[in-house]
Amino acid sequence: MLNINNNTSNIKTEILVRIARLQLEGRLEEGVHYIPKEMAPKDSKPMRCCIYHDRELLRMRVLARMGHSVENIDEDVPLAGYAKKALEREKPTWPMLTVLRDACNSCVRTHYMVTNACQGCYARPCMMNCPRKAIHIEHHAHIDSTKCVNCGLCMNNCPYHAIIKIPVPCEEACPVGAISKDENGYEKIDYEKCIFCGNCMRECPFGAMMDKSQLVDVIARIMEKDPQKKRRIVALYAPSIASQFKAVPGQLETALKTLGFDDVIEVAVGADICASREAKEFEERMARGDRMMTTSCCSAYDRAVQIHVPALRECVSETRSPMHYTAQIAKEDDPDCITVFIGPCLAKRREGFDDELVDYVLSIEEINAFLIAKGIEVAAMESGEEKQVPSASGRNFAKSGGVLEAVKIRLTDQTILRPAKINGLNKAGMKTLNMYGMINSGKLAAPENSPNLIEVMACEGGCIAGPCAIVDVKKAELQLDKYVKSGS
Repeated sequence: MLNINNNTSNIKTEILVRIARLQLEGRLEEGVHYIPKEMAPKDSKPMRCCIYHDRELLRMRVLARMGHSVENIDEDVPLAGYAKKALEREKPTWPMLTVLRDACNSCVRTHYMVTNACQGCYARPCMMNCPRKAIHIEHHAHIDSTKCVNCGLCMNNCPYHAIIKIPVPCEEACPVGAISKDENGYEKIDYEKCIFCGNCMRECPFGAMMDKSQLVDVIARIMEKDPQKKRRIVALYAPSIASQFKAVPGQLETALKTLGFDDVIEVAVGADICASREAKEFEERMARGDRMMTTSCCSAYDRAVQIHVPALRECVSETRSPMHYTAQIAKEDDPDCITVFIGPCLAKRREGFDDELVDYVLSIEEINAFLIAKGIEVAAMESGEEKQVPSASGRNFAKSGGVLEAVKIRLTDQTILRPAKINGLNKAGMKTLNMYGMINSGKLAAPENSPNLIEVMACEGGCIAGPCAIVDVKKAELQLDKYVKSGS
């Protein structure tokens, strides 16, 4: 996994901060044109071939950060024109991801390479174990690319670790094969296969895969001056947000209200509703003889099942997500309000498109940039009053195993529970999902004491490790634990 602290993420954040500051000052249209020049001045060292290429890439990133797809952009329209379109936009546009072709490195296809660490040893395990006879030895090993099938046995058998795998990071990270090269060698996304886990966006070291930001849209709603259009804006923040800031319960409420939100609800309240309903549903399913039930709060997992593991569809809990139940609370209080979910997840943005109660979805990256633009330090905020105080188990939904624990403590009979979790939907996780699908369909015999309640999180570590997170997962888990304990 690419470290969160890297130049690509820093540049994305800086662009967001600059856009937010200009918008807050009422100067987005007049000032956006200068962002690429200011970030890549003539006397700076170019990141790619030249400073003008850097500026063009920054221009594309600015477009994505304003919520535009860059694939079919009109190069004759200045950034100011696209800023105007963003400010006038009534709702976000599909798809949520955009691929910056000029940023894509057009990486060579995944292959194995012999390094100079090769000793040309007498045992020759790489050659002996190659099923296609693609390796021969002349002083050291050589791989015939026309015969190689990329099985990796040579790498696995080399005692000197002299053979390495050269991956295509985005393709390697995609668990469902939704990314491939076009006829020119550039990467493209098949949205019919994509589960919006965000792995490609996180793992591409060139930042070629970008989410289309909704921050301009939300700030525009907050700054709305027309009393006929002005509506209350309600922030719904996931408990995973608390893992990203050194905050105690109540401080995020104050910070978000300082940003201009009229009301704030912690999504852990919706998680409590979700856990209670899943517990009831699980007991009902076991009583009627179902083999298993899986959790449903991870929308990347939900989509993975619907598209790629249809044998598990009937096992997915019918309970809606914490985001939905929290938005329902907000809409019941004020049907005309604008709901803004805030979390670390790209798939939640996809879920937001399908949920009539959710108007916008912001990432942690976006809300962090908004806070920086307004000079707000969350840890320095007064601890404001929480509208509804969730349980500790509701807040722990944010980490792997948290959903299972929340459902378990709500069961009337815990002896019926045989829990299991899939901590991360990487390629191995997808294989495990397919195994459960075969068990459910009867194609594979269920082992003794086979799990009957399975928690699935697309991100390894849970929501606190989402693709838009700004803090390392280990630090995030420690901070979430502190947050939960301080609110107990």
